[in-house]
Amino acid sequence: MLFTAVPCFVGTQIPIKTLFDYIVKGETLEEYLEQYPSVPPTLAAKVLEDSRKWLLTQ
Repeated sequence: MLFTAVPCFVGTQIPIKTLFDYIVKGETLEEYLEQYPSVPPTLAAKVLEDSRKWLLTQ
């Protein structure tokens, strides 16, 4: 059986992809954090900001 590594928020088993899935569906960061309270708000915000910066430089 082949397992692939899935990037997760540090200290959790919550895939970072879930954050993007929420955003794509039109949910807010606050709604995401309510659903996944173990994700630190500052870390979730940093993921979004770093992604934004990366996308704007491509």
